[in-house]
Amino acid sequence: MSKQQRGLGKGLGALLGGDTDLTHIRKPVGYVNKQVVTETQVQTQDTADILRIPVDLIEPNPYQPRMSFDQEALEELADSIRTLGLIQPITVRRISGSRYQIISGERRFRACRLAGLDMIPAYIRDTNDQGMLEMAIVENIQREDLDPIEVAMSYQRLIEECSLTQEQMAIRVGKKRASVTNYLRLLKLPAKIQHDLKVGLLSVGHAKVLLGIEDLKVQEYLCDLVIKDGLSVRQLEEKIAKLAEPKKKAEQDAQELPEEYFKVLELVGRYFENNISLKRSGNGKGSMTIHFTSDDEVRRFLKALEDSKF
Repeated sequence: MSKQQRGLGKGLGALLGGDTDLTHIRKPVGYVNKQVVTETQVQTQDTADILRIPVDLIEPNPYQPRMSFDQEALEELADSIRTLGLIQPITVRRISGSRYQIISGERRFRACRLAGLDMIPAYIRDTNDQGMLEMAIVENIQREDLDPIEVAMSYQRLIEECSLTQEQMAIRVGKKRASVTNYLRLLKLPAKIQHDLKVGLLSVGHAKVLLGIEDLKVQEYLCDLVIKDGLSVRQLEEKIAKLAEPKKKAEQDAQELPEEYFKVLELVGRYFENNISLKRSGNGKGSMTIHFTSDDEVRRFLKALEDSKF
């Protein structure tokens, strides 16, 4: 027994019988008792059986919500399939003649091709384009390995292409409506931020905070700050609060007008249809802005000044 095997300990070593190499008993999964679909042998209806279909007869899903596949992860899955076979069959529909289209399982399909398989186990479903879109998106979303933007775009497609309300769509995918709404809001972010969210530079929590900022340039600035300084969601919230303090203080100062200032607004407003504004800082400095719609308004005001009719 090697040192590595002795390191297992008496209990685990005894349970495994000393030899931990199980390659000789782990054989690829096979579906030898199931029907094989060939170009001359076409399945025309739904079946609960797992059928083996030639890989060359299968087309990718045009409604696939996943926009990118991790090549390294595909290679790892392909290695597993070479050793153990495909554990979970894909689901397809027949589109014409002897050809099939993937409903769900495109990642598994791609890995099978990498593994060099000629045949692939599959379930066959009879469904229209809308049903296929729904099944493909729901299956992918429930696997929880799409990035946030892919999830949001999938939700959007379900709503637009299947004419669903947010409530109906939430029921379809088994999510709370609030969760669906939050994901859809991500699509309102600038493309730059959506990219950063998609590739994992930004979390959904950060994105939700940024959605509270109206100015898109400020959103992008804060996004860059999060990535550059590694800000947490809490730190981002604190940064936004500090940025808002001067504006908030200015608004508060402008509202704290002495009583006589309101008298000015009232008297002058008579001549300009109340279309005036007055701002005052804490030190007594400020400005008064008058908006007029005609020369006559100005003349009436000047005449009133001359006649001292205030």
